[in-house]
Order: sequence, then structure tokens, then C-alpha cells
Amino acid sequence: MSKIKKNFLLENLTVVDISTEGKAIAKHDGLVVFIEGAVPGDVVDVMVHRKKNSFAEGRVHKLIQPSVHRTEPVCKHFGTCGGCKWQNFNYEQQLFFKQKYVTDAFTRIGKLSIEGLTPILKNAEEFFYRNKLEFSFSNKKWMINEEMKTLETVENKNGLGFHIPGLFDKVLQIEHCHLQAEPSNSIRNAIYNYAIENKLSFFEIRNKANFLRTLMIRTTSTGEVMVVLSVFELLEKELFELLDFLKNKFPQITSLQYTHNPKGNDSFTDLEIVTYHGKSYITEVMEDLKFNISAKSFYQTNSIQAYNLYKITREFAGLTGNELVYDLYTGTGTIANFVAKQAKKVVGIEYVEDAIIDAKQNSKNNNINNTLFFAGDMKAILTQEFILEHGTPDVIITDPPRAGMAPEVVDVIIKANAPKIVYVSCNPATQARDLDLMREFYKIEKIQPVDMFPQTAHVENVVLLSRI
Repeated sequence: MSKIKKNFLLENLTVVDISTEGKAIAKHDGLVVFIEGAVPGDVVDVMVHRKKNSFAEGRVHKLIQPSVHRTEPVCKHFGTCGGCKWQNFNYEQQLFFKQKYVTDAFTRIGKLSIEGLTPILKNAEEFFYRNKLEFSFSNKKWMINEEMKTLETVENKNGLGFHIPGLFDKVLQIEHCHLQAEPSNSIRNAIYNYAIENKLSFFEIRNKANFLRTLMIRTTSTGEVMVVLSVFELLEKELFELLDFLKNKFPQITSLQYTHNPKGNDSFTDLEIVTYHGKSYITEVMEDLKFNISAKSFYQTNSIQAYNLYKITREFAGLTGNELVYDLYTGTGTIANFVAKQAKKVVGIEYVEDAIIDAKQNSKNNNINNTLFFAGDMKAILTQEFILEHGTPDVIITDPPRAGMAPEVVDVIIKANAPKIVYVSCNPATQARDLDLMREFYKIEKIQPVDMFPQTAHVENVVLLSRI
């Protein structure tokens, strides 16, 4: 083991597992080796590029024997773009390892019971399932191997696409993405071609300069399309001409917006979003409900599977019409409004103020009168005083970000003494950590993994807890 170092070749390693980040795992003399480009069952030679005391990292140098689960990636950008790391092995095996991830997180991290664990709910579509993608402009795109090998100088170094993993200043030019259905690819490529033809400047990431910065495309199952263009330099003539081009070329765009972002980071949650054409939102439909989604709003990025996720959440809550429900991290109030007709009252809390505005509007649009929404930091709002004012919940539904819930929030939830908690999570590891803090007070009744993101390592998980 001591001889292994950077740029050392390890031969004939058998891949036995895969990590939650999507990297394959093999072992060599007791050392764990994380491998990019391999799948479980492969036998490979690995070139090590990083070595620590307990693990090494490397890439496939040679595929000795392919796994029976290996498949041919459908995307030409696979292996360079970091978006779909699991395209090279079949979907059924992806589901197997996602189920295993939930099991491992609960048994190893939380030391929790998995008696109520049921098989993962697969996604109906393996590709084109996302309703939102965000792209970056760069005047120094990542050069792919074919471009690096050419003897000619690459004159056009502008790129519109995704950041190369681990390299904040490099953007891979994306020609066709298999994550979002049309007109996503057509819109992005049209913007890129227009910008090149009209000599519009692409963002210089390191020195913070130039015109075009980011692009967001959102779609709905009803066919509505939102496009939000972010610019670093506010060149109104060039911007409005580009927006007019998009409006005329793509009449299916129902919400065309822009924002001026001169900040050091790409986030626009604190900036004004200007509606140039159409509405300031798009509308998603779920059962008999309509949800308005603004540019800043969070909404599950897989609309069809989100419906299944929310049905599971509602089923776990077991509402009879008499319950007071707290919906924590409510976002645009999707879950709150989805369960409201089966509850006496729903109280939703969310950090993003614009999302709460949408949540209230969503209730109004759907003639729902038994919801209350509050914007602010969860630790600051969800206090004992808040519970005294608004009532002790019969059911708490919580759907926190990947980091999970702060210990203070877990503590207040425990003290609220709700008979039921439904915990929806996009990170089973932090979910297991939080549930471990609640084990003296709550028992796990049901566990339902849900695959929202095929071709990736990500998995959603819904847990029903009952008060002991």
C-alpha cells in the first residue's frame, strides 16, 4: 500500500460498489479506491491521481472486462459533463444502488431500523424528465479532446453550457442535453448561435466582465416555457434585440424575463427579475390544482415524479380533515396546498419570501382558504411561541434542503409533540442524522425511496414517524 502514489497504475481491480457521488468503488490491499468511469462489475486498470491514507482516487486507464450492467451512454457529452454520471450502467442497477444508499444511510449513519423500507419507486422516464436547467456563458470554454488535438487554432472560445466539475471558470459547450425536453435544446442553441453571429460578449468568469452571464429554462407538463437571461453588463440595445429574437422565434415561450447581475456570484434571488414578454410565472398542474412558479421559486425539477412523491407524502400523513398540519420548508406551498383539502388547517414556513408570495397566490388561485404562510429563517420562526400562537400540530411535514434540519429546528419539532411526522428528504444521509436525534421520541413506521433523477446518484426518501 505504501508504494501507491499519484500517477501510479493499479491493475485488474474489480468494482464492487458505487458511492453516493456516483464514483465506482474497488479495493486494493485494504485501500478503498474511488474510480471515475467505471461501473459495478467492471474489471479495470486504474490510474491513481490522488492518494490519502485511507483511500485513493483515479480514472479508468483500461477496461479489462466490462460489467454485464454496463451500457452505452446516449449523450455525446458523457464523461466530460458531470451532470449524468450513471449513464454508463443500466437503470435497474441504478435503482438497486439507490435503494442500497438509503439502507446504508439508515443502518450505518443513523443506526436506525429499516423494517418499514419498501422498494424504490422508479421514474417513468430515464431521460428528458427535468423541468428546469441552468446554463452558464463563458468566453473561455472547456476544450474537448478533438479540439485539443487539432493543429488549427480554435477561434471561437465562447461556450454556453455546464461548468466542468471542480473547475468554476470552465464551461463545457453543450450541443444536446438529454435532461430537459424540447424546446430547451433549441432555445439554448439558438441563443448561442445568435450571440456568436452578433458578436455578443460571453462572461469572463475570473475577471468578472462582459455581457451574457447565465440562462435558465423552465418548462411545465402543460407546455409552458420560461426563459430567464442574466447579464453582467446591462447593454439594453443588445439585450432587447436578443429578447425580441427569442420572442419571435419561439412563440411557445410564455414567460421571457431578464435580470442585471453585476455581483460576484450567479445567484439572482436578491435581484429584480424583469418580465420582458408574457407572464412573470409559469403554471404547473397537479390533480385539480394549479401552481404558479416564478423565476426565483423552488419547485421539484421532475414534475411527474413530484406528483407521485406528494401522493406518498399525503398518504403517509393519513389526513381525515380534522388535522392541523405544519409544512416546513414549504417552498411555493406545493405540498401545503396539495394536502390542504384533506386537512383542517395548514401552516407553511419557507425562507424565500418570493416563494411564500407564490404559495399564498397558489392558495388563492385554487380557492384554498385554510392555509397560512410565513417567510423567514426556520430557526427564527418555528419557536415555542409560534406554536403557542398557531396551535400544536397533529402532523408535521418537513422537506428541508440537502443539509437537513438544524439541531434547533429538530429540537422544536420534538417539543411540538406532533403524533405524526412525514420527513421528505433529498439526502438520506442528513435525513438519517436528523432521525437519530429523534429516536427517543419517534418510531419509524414507513420508508419509501423515490427516484426523481435517473442517470444520477440522487434519491429522494419519504419517512413516516409516529410518536412513541
